[in-house]
Amino acid sequence: MACFDDVEDFLGLFVYVVTKPKPQENFLSFLGEESRMPGPRWLGWGWSLVPQKCSSKESMHAYAANVYTSVVEELMKGKQRKFIAVEQEFFRLWWDTVATDTYKQQVHQLLQEGRLEFVIGGQVMHDEAVTLIDDQILQLTEGHGFLYETFGTRPQFSWHVDPFGASATTPTLFALAGFNAHLISRIDYDLKADMQKNKKLQFVWQGSPSLSERQEIFTHVMDQYSYCTPSQIPFSNRSGFYWNGIAVFPDPPKDGVYPNMSLPVTDTNIHLYAQTMVSNIKERAAWFQTSDVLWPWGCDKQFFNASVQYSNMDLLLDYINKHSDEFGVTVQYATVGDYFQAVYSRNLTWEIQDSQDFLPYSTEPFQAWTGFYTSRSTLKGIARRASSLLYAGESFFTQYVRKHPASSICKCRALKQLQSLRWAVSEVQHHDGITGTESPKVKDMYMNNLMYGMFNVKKLMASIIFDMNNAKKNGEVYSSIYTKDSAIPGAPDVDQYVVVYNPLAWNITTFVMVSVSHLAMGVYDEMGHSVPVQVQSSAETHSTYDLYILVAISGLSYRKYNVKPLNGKQSAFIGRSVKYKRKDLTRADQQCRQLLPVVNNCYQVLFDQNTNLMHSITERETNQTVQLTQEFLEYHVNGDMMKGPISDNYLFAPNSSAVPVAKAVGLEVVSGNLMTEIRQYFYSNVTTQDYIYAVYTRLYTVPEGYDGKLLCHRIEQEYSVGPLELNREAVLRTSTNLNTRQLLYTDSNGYQIQKRPFKTYVNNTVARNYYPMVQTAYIEDDTTRLMLLAERAHGVSSQGNGQVEVMLHRRLWNNLQWDLNYNLTLNDSSVVRPVIWLILGTKAVTNILYRTSGLALEHRPVVMFGALSGDKLKLPRQPQQNSVHGSPVTVPPNLHLQTLSIPGWRYSSNHAEQVRSIRMGKQKQGDADFSRVLLRIRHLYEVGEDPVLSQPVMVNLKSLLKGLGPVMIVEERSLTGTWDVNTLNRWKWKTAQYPSKGFSNSTETSENCIVTVHPKEIRTFFVYFQGQ
Repeated sequence: MACFDDVEDFLGLFVYVVTKPKPQENFLSFLGEESRMPGPRWLGWGWSLVPQKCSSKESMHAYAANVYTSVVEELMKGKQRKFIAVEQEFFRLWWDTVATDTYKQQVHQLLQEGRLEFVIGGQVMHDEAVTLIDDQILQLTEGHGFLYETFGTRPQFSWHVDPFGASATTPTLFALAGFNAHLISRIDYDLKADMQKNKKLQFVWQGSPSLSERQEIFTHVMDQYSYCTPSQIPFSNRSGFYWNGIAVFPDPPKDGVYPNMSLPVTDTNIHLYAQTMVSNIKERAAWFQTSDVLWPWGCDKQFFNASVQYSNMDLLLDYINKHSDEFGVTVQYATVGDYFQAVYSRNLTWEIQDSQDFLPYSTEPFQAWTGFYTSRSTLKGIARRASSLLYAGESFFTQYVRKHPASSICKCRALKQLQSLRWAVSEVQHHDGITGTESPKVKDMYMNNLMYGMFNVKKLMASIIFDMNNAKKNGEVYSSIYTKDSAIPGAPDVDQYVVVYNPLAWNITTFVMVSVSHLAMGVYDEMGHSVPVQVQSSAETHSTYDLYILVAISGLSYRKYNVKPLNGKQSAFIGRSVKYKRKDLTRADQQCRQLLPVVNNCYQVLFDQNTNLMHSITERETNQTVQLTQEFLEYHVNGDMMKGPISDNYLFAPNSSAVPVAKAVGLEVVSGNLMTEIRQYFYSNVTTQDYIYAVYTRLYTVPEGYDGKLLCHRIEQEYSVGPLELNREAVLRTSTNLNTRQLLYTDSNGYQIQKRPFKTYVNNTVARNYYPMVQTAYIEDDTTRLMLLAERAHGVSSQGNGQVEVMLHRRLWNNLQWDLNYNLTLNDSSVVRPVIWLILGTKAVTNILYRTSGLALEHRPVVMFGALSGDKLKLPRQPQQNSVHGSPVTVPPNLHLQTLSIPGWRYSSNHAEQVRSIRMGKQKQGDADFSRVLLRIRHLYEVGEDPVLSQPVMVNLKSLLKGLGPVMIVEERSLTGTWDVNTLNRWKWKTAQYPSKGFSNSTETSENCIVTVHPKEIRTFFVYFQGQ
């Protein structure tokens, strides 16, 4: 179950302005009715469906059920009335738990008549700044699959009105999904004012520099009034046009009288209402090029009483239209699709917006919405771990079903286990979810749902391991992703196994870590051969040891390792610890430096023994040395509204420059044959017992016979940050001698790179130069690049030449009444443990490394470990890569197997057949469809980025998937699967570059299962195998 804080389901009033020969203007105003239901701020924000707090029944009772129930009832009463619905999570809850057969029939009718329209159609309105492209696609696919299976409808327009800034990735994804137009609202206030003044709020956005015009989309930016109806009316002290008032939680008032209900429309005030509305329509009309004006009607948590809404607006629209000569305006209800159709029919030529995005977002000089890039770091980390586990579980299950059609595992139950995590990962992408801008109890809901879904998928993967190895059912396997919570005990009578699954479609060589209770441990592969390992004391606890196992695994395959205590013998490699004296930074001798080297085959890292801080890194192949030091700092922020701007979940408003927090640093070096770990502890003074920050830096040495290119070229860092003092924002600043001219590069949603030049503002320059780092950030000079790769989102900035700083944690409180009312003060007293990998090298080398390294960090191997008593796992006669299907799945290094799953949808791939079966009431019922496999392949590189890796790649899908069985049919689909690409003809908007208007279908159709994937393309297929 989910609950969100403001449901983004809008009705829209749309104003259509026709210019006549005489100076008088005639506006045809289309009302787009909207109700931002408890979605964003309810689904993701203030009211939760968490057990013991607020049940799903209570939440539906308080608001969401009333919206859909009353809207459907009211739409049936007037043919002129219309409504748009956005987020599917709450609609699906209503559909499954509240809607009667009558309501369901009426919804079908309203959709067919075009009076109810689903826009976006994803599970949620996802955030655009801190979400990963995979998760955006997932939540969109989940919603679209439901809509197509249930109604045969496919959304073609977006309504992305509330995310805090607009990414260039989103319009590309919506174009790939088959959308004809895109609508956004929240962009920087001064930029919007300039665009509004110059009538440039509408343009054709080419979000991807490589896909360019092939996946461009017409984009509408809402004006200064944004997505809500202007609430101020001159003749009343109540808000205007909100006749149902403000929703009350958790129980609606029994008398039906809600706070701040607008004055009903009467004979005495209808002319005043009309004048107010028409005045606003004409003001907005002056900001757009066409005579079509969108006038949204509604706002957050509206239309819970659609009867009073429509009955008043009906009177007002009828009055204006009867006096259209006087007002110069004609108004009508409309959907977003109606509006865009009217604009498209104007046949104007539009300007092109390139791949630059609209981040960061500020609403006024001291309100930079850059704090949420880091808010609730723990939630951000768990959400990404859950996404990665889901990615692994999907391919693991898909291979299993293909190879074991008559298995002992119930496929329907297994699919439900996967679906629980699909839903949890989808809902947390909400723009008041993963952003950390929800109340604590809604954050708890997200966490609970994610942990429940992860438990289900771990359990499923463990069951598959048992089934495929014919292990006895009393064995125990439990799965973990780099957990340090449980140690392998090493009991002599029970074999302890570690099963490691590689979810990537490449061969990998890496280390996995498990906790063990003995120092002397040995690890053996399926043939009983010893495996390179290193064991050492744990940095976190004195009761266990960290066992690092070197694994080499083919694509989408797994290996089994037997972990045994050596009965007093020494294991091969034991990490030896050397602790250095804590150094006082305030008294460090800068003249006489003693440098401590840590070396592997790719880097030499020097540490200054006067300070215990990093001094420099040398890339050994080119012998290029970069002076590099790292320090923790804190921004102090204000919590008193009376004393100036505040920071909160959304905003970052520092009082001044960041302040160094450590006056002393401790150092411990744990070195072994395979890995060296440098442990740095940062103290507020020389005598303090407890450290406030820590960095664990790891360099790996790969033995002969292993491909250690990626492993050798990364410097892993794990941080321990917190608990912070109140109103502190913690950053790690890395300072180098690179002449970067303060130019920073960050990724957009793990898909493409944005250039971020430092900009100077009159006010709030620090905060307005923060950007989201979802997966990648880097700085560079003419020859050398320093890259940072992250496993969760952070705020990142370059506040000085050669610097890059990453915000790791925030703890805030303020007395803003609005924040207090919704418990949005972010008093986060947790300790966070983010991980960042550093890569240093030439631009050519880092270009090759960072795409695959970023995915290697995102999709680290899934480690399952446990005891198997009785029968031993079957050992192969020869060393083997145990894939779930017997043959690895491997793609070239410039491609990524983005999706391999069994969605379970029952809809027909033939659109005419699907629509016909729905209208005849013959939709497929019963069990899920396990024959359809969803495959996505993504090209990782931009045009011209690398002379080799940027080339198009030809892929034979039959050969790629031969291990799953003989491929019989391949259908190429739109991004979310609901369109056959051969029938997908998106609107082609006129630009100076492309002056002809028409339809766009730019995808090459695959022949003989051979496809050519061009730079940055994401290709989606349905695959059917022999015997299905």
